[in-house]
Amino acid sequence: MKWMSIRIKTTTEAEDLIIGSLYLRGLEGAQIEDHIPLTPLEKEQMFVDILPETQADDGTAYLTFYVEMEPDGRVLLSGEPYTSDEVRAMIEEELDELSCFDMDLGYLTISIDETEDIDWINNWKKYFHQFTIDDLLVIPSWESVAPEDAEKKILHIDPGTAFGTGMHETTQLCIREMKKHITPDTRLLDIGTGSGILGIIALMYGAGSVRATDLDPCAVPAVDDNLTNNHIDKSLFELKIGNIIDDREVQDWAGYDTYDVVMANILADVLVPLMPAAVRACRRGGVIITSGIIEGKEDMVADAMRKCGLTVESIASQGEWRSVTGRKA
Repeated sequence: MKWMSIRIKTTTEAEDLIIGSLYLRGLEGAQIEDHIPLTPLEKEQMFVDILPETQADDGTAYLTFYVEMEPDGRVLLSGEPYTSDEVRAMIEEELDELSCFDMDLGYLTISIDETEDIDWINNWKKYFHQFTIDDLLVIPSWESVAPEDAEKKILHIDPGTAFGTGMHETTQLCIREMKKHITPDTRLLDIGTGSGILGIIALMYGAGSVRATDLDPCAVPAVDDNLTNNHIDKSLFELKIGNIIDDREVQDWAGYDTYDVVMANILADVLVPLMPAAVRACRRGGVIITSGIIEGKEDMVADAMRKCGLTVESIASQGEWRSVTGRKA
């Protein structure tokens, strides 16, 4: 399948005006690229591993529209066929009409290209490269292990559409804290496992067994692929789909007073209501490791731990993110 890619250089001030104007002409779903800094709330809501590298905000913005091409090379906008030259003329006409607004529209340069699905599938690879977390090397399938890294523990993982890779600070906080508590007898529960990498890394460092929960059924194939790619015995990693906060079936499956380590790398607003279920699953003397906490919300999670009878042992930080670890008496 081929697509027409239409890219317009403008300003952040004019983004909404241009998007709204071109929407009326049949161009929908703009991709916005600018350097406006993310707010703490946006960073928390964008809880992903590969965050874009940002530059100083200079007011410049790029708007990109993708339109599926017909076999004859034209595209349909509001039901009417357009060649690339006709699309350009239409956009130039529309942008010219916007000049009456008291607003800086910027350069308004237009570039139109042709792309295929395969480009969308592979182009993001330039953003993800191998990296280390202390003695752990995280590497995608399209890169090779350097000789100097051969002695490291190696996690083979390719970024998927929904789950993490270990690049995000919150995941790294969990990994570093988890490693302090892993022994061959460790039974670990990973709540909100996603791609399963925290549980897989725990097994790589010698944990005895892992159980995990997640709300998204897509976690099942993601975890299975990562277990396979890292040659992990699948009998050591069990996964249940459901909400351990209020689903008694999931709670019974996980068990009570069972785990040496309970991990939850989610969000502060979820960690608070999750805490009672996490404490019930943890054995006496075990630890609960939480992450996914934006700066400023660590006290909220720590207070939730104390209310559930835990002793807060540590609060770690990396960038703007926090991890809180508590121990069950």
